[in-house]
Amino acid sequence: MRVTEVPAPAPKDNQVWGSDAIADLLRALEIEFIALTPGASFRGLHDSLVNHLGNTKPALLLCIHEEHAVALAHGHARVTGKPLAVALHSNVGLMHATMAIFNAWCDRVPMLIIGAVGPVDAMQRRPWVDWIHTARDLGALIRGYTKWDDQPSSVPAALEALVRAYQIADTLPKGPTYVCLDAALQEAREENAAVLPTLARFRPAEPPSASAEATKEVARLLAHAKRPLIMIGRVSNRLEDWQRRVALAERLGARVLTDLKNGAAFPTLHPAHPYPPGLFVSVEAGASIREADVILALDWIDLGGTLKQSCGGTWPTAKVVNCSLDQYVHNGWSMDYQTLPAVDLPLLAAPDGLVTQLLAALDPAGTPAVWPPVEKPTPVPSPDAQGDRITVEDLARITVETLEHHNPSFIRLPLGWPGSYSRFAHPLDYIGFDGGGGLASGPGMAVGAAMALRDSGRLPVAVLGDGDYLMGVTALWTAVHYGVPLLVIVGNNASFFNDELHQERVARMRSRPVENRSIGLRMDDPPLDLAKMAEAQGCVGFGPARSREELASMLEAAIAKVREGHTVVVDAHVLPEYSRAMSSTLLRHIPLELEQQAEKKS
Repeated sequence: MRVTEVPAPAPKDNQVWGSDAIADLLRALEIEFIALTPGASFRGLHDSLVNHLGNTKPALLLCIHEEHAVALAHGHARVTGKPLAVALHSNVGLMHATMAIFNAWCDRVPMLIIGAVGPVDAMQRRPWVDWIHTARDLGALIRGYTKWDDQPSSVPAALEALVRAYQIADTLPKGPTYVCLDAALQEAREENAAVLPTLARFRPAEPPSASAEATKEVARLLAHAKRPLIMIGRVSNRLEDWQRRVALAERLGARVLTDLKNGAAFPTLHPAHPYPPGLFVSVEAGASIREADVILALDWIDLGGTLKQSCGGTWPTAKVVNCSLDQYVHNGWSMDYQTLPAVDLPLLAAPDGLVTQLLAALDPAGTPAVWPPVEKPTPVPSPDAQGDRITVEDLARITVETLEHHNPSFIRLPLGWPGSYSRFAHPLDYIGFDGGGGLASGPGMAVGAAMALRDSGRLPVAVLGDGDYLMGVTALWTAVHYGVPLLVIVGNNASFFNDELHQERVARMRSRPVENRSIGLRMDDPPLDLAKMAEAQGCVGFGPARSREELASMLEAAIAKVREGHTVVVDAHVLPEYSRAMSSTLLRHIPLELEQQAEKKS
């Protein structure tokens, strides 16, 4: 990665400005980058980062849109587990960024958001623009989906607020925090340099552990289980934690379920992991929930909804242990906390910590349970496989087979991706989804994750839907500008296809024409040239690929370009469909009473 903006040396002087101390603190917090779309409300901090710190640690990352800046920090944190900083301009920049902040909140990703306002003192405002860009209590805009916010009114208070914000963001359950800086505070001349806090005395707290008694009880339940099931959700991507999860499953003889809402958490080809991961639990995986006698949930997203859906609207007969800290951040604004699960033993503890405790508590000489063997499904070509057009299964198969020898790290997979091609053997094999289901996040997250993967030996690749790509394509300019190698593959079905399925479902429920499902959803008149849009950002563009042979050839050429340091986009024209498994699973996840009504009508 290159940093293109190297500032001219600033002359030495004895003047001290409010924003200089804030910049010094960001460096002391070891924040490597600050992503931003420029705005006058933080011009004082901008100057301090460039002329006081020399645009290093943190360095500015220029983004074309505030959503991209937040998404970049989101993707970076997905890989590193640590907060990146984002600067957002007054009310208008914050309003642009709100959807991306919501994604980060739902994904429990740490982020330090620095806002700005003002001047708060009306006598210092410029006519017109300073007035429309000043608002009272900006934090209220995002208080429902941030962990904490503040608007300090002095430099020492700002320093304390930023330390607290970093500490809270980096404490499980992690999430974004917001500190709003008065423009006048940033630009005020200070008599003396502010004294920075001693950061060693303000470290984030260690996550809580399960009590010895609770750990012993969970170990007893699992040791005596005939059909133990581990549902792995939000966990760390540290390799040592991954290895302990594998060791626990093997010790118990447990089955394991994972999903694609989270990053890779368990080797998907391991015998203990019989079912491919998806965004939702498949019918086959749901049967294991019904058959299990003990279920250990490690911060599984929507545990209650998953259990009920798998058990036909009732709760499983298994003893359920739920290890999660998530309820600490639940509030009344957002329903991202999902269905309230029925749990026999709730543990407010860090999931990976519990795994370590259980391995120590379980008898190594114990006899593992034995589930009936499950034959892993073999991917079956879709009905159109004999034709020339690319199916979603074709896209997945060709992508995986072409990239498998290049040590890929999949930053994102699209909604219709077939789980049978999710072959993860390392925590960095798959980074995860967006958290909040907000389109336009994919390109920005891909840039941030690819930056964090530099020097890792991995090939960063994001497989995106065309809607997500089109809404966020200008985020790729930042990757090109800073020399970030990245491969983006767009599954271009020229449709907001998720809604086609929903419109078809409603039409069937109401006995109306299903052939109308695409009206208002297709993007094919005129067709969009996604490769040229990539080239307009400075990327190398390939496509459109309209056949399997063209796609395989373009991917080989694209990989070579990424290896040379380029940001590359491949436009793959695919049929407007999802994988068959994904389509059937997606349609299952509607309210049960609506499903029953539709079945009666059909």
